Amino acid sequence: MQLVLLLCLALLSPQVASRHRHHSRELKKKDKESSVSAAVAPASRDFAFDLYRALASANPGQNVFFSPMSISMSLAMLALGARATTKVQILEGLGLQHRSEEQLHGGFRQLLQRFSQPTEGFQLSLGSALFTDPSVGLQDAFLSAMRTIYLADTFPANFGDPEEAQKQINSYVAKQTKGKIADLIQNLDSTHIMVLVNYIFFKASWEIGFNHRNTREQDFHVTSETTVRVPMMSHEDQYYYLLDRNLSCKVVGIPYQGNATAIFVLPGEGNMEQLENGLNEKTLRKWLRMFKKRQLELYLPKFSIKGSYQLEKILPALGIRDVFTSYADLSGITNHSDIQVSEMVHKAVVEVDESGTTAAAATGTIFMFRSARLSSSRIVFNHPFLMFIVENMNILFFGKVTRP
Repeated sequence: MQLVLLLCLALLSPQVASRHRHHSRELKKKDKESSVSAAVAPASRDFAFDLYRALASANPGQNVFFSPMSISMSLAMLALGARATTKVQILEGLGLQHRSEEQLHGGFRQLLQRFSQPTEGFQLSLGSALFTDPSVGLQDAFLSAMRTIYLADTFPANFGDPEEAQKQINSYVAKQTKGKIADLIQNLDSTHIMVLVNYIFFKASWEIGFNHRNTREQDFHVTSETTVRVPMMSHEDQYYYLLDRNLSCKVVGIPYQGNATAIFVLPGEGNMEQLENGLNEKTLRKWLRMFKKRQLELYLPKFSIKGSYQLEKILPALGIRDVFTSYADLSGITNHSDIQVSEMVHKAVVEVDESGTTAAAATGTIFMFRSARLSSSRIVFNHPFLMFIVENMNILFFGKVTRP
């Protein structure tokens, strides 16, 4: 009987806290502090943009929402037990080579340790769990690394009773994601021997909240032919803002209480494809560095969107192929030679309302406003836009809102 490894991921940006305060922090100060004391995910953040483009291409005209942090961490854990070409493909897919693997795992360990500490203003938890059949012997080095580097919980599971094993795993995920993701695993069978789960939970309030009384129904133009009515929030205040002429988009940053920021990117009419094709890590970093406060009359829809993806169908486009086939070499996980990843499931949900969020190239091409004393500008997010949630330059979540 063939042994099959089932790798699954769960993430959440849950319902927001109800409180909101107005106290300003400068993003430059945050960025300076983070560069000194905060760990940053070691994987190339171009992986996030490459994966976004693959997901958007596979789901045309639909909302997209996922966690680059959760997926890259899960692949890094998988790389611990991968060997030969299987390992090379994973590391190259993440933008790394063999010489960077120690840095990869060390960076994630620092992040997990930092996220385990209480943070004022918002909740952010990130973790993993390994469910294994007791009859399958795991390599001691792999098990030790999962526990010490990735702080993973480990549980025995009876995969001979797939229904009971599925219930056990889904109950764990539901607890970690406060009930928002209750059915991550479906259709287990007796060939499965292991499930690796990674979850991320984010809950935060805006520094500058929206007043419920100002929310009104307005048109949202899904396409040039399709318009829907949405609850549109509005508020006039000083927000972080810049105009990227190279990518023909407006970028607005709304800080959360704590050290995270939501970035909303509104392309010019008909320019979404140009924006998507041009995005990369350098552009995001430049946006964060060049943000300036600007008086804005901001209109942003309330929305709740979900993402559910079979990544074994998506990641081969990024060069990560063998691990999902009979060519997989996962001998660092177990001595069994006939083990492969049969399925890689990723689910996400985000909710944005008046209080907060439930769950960040060329220098000469960006124009920014230098003075907050300029007259107020009106920005209305009334057609498809992109959204990031970043924390210390780590992209926690990334999405496209096509239909709120």
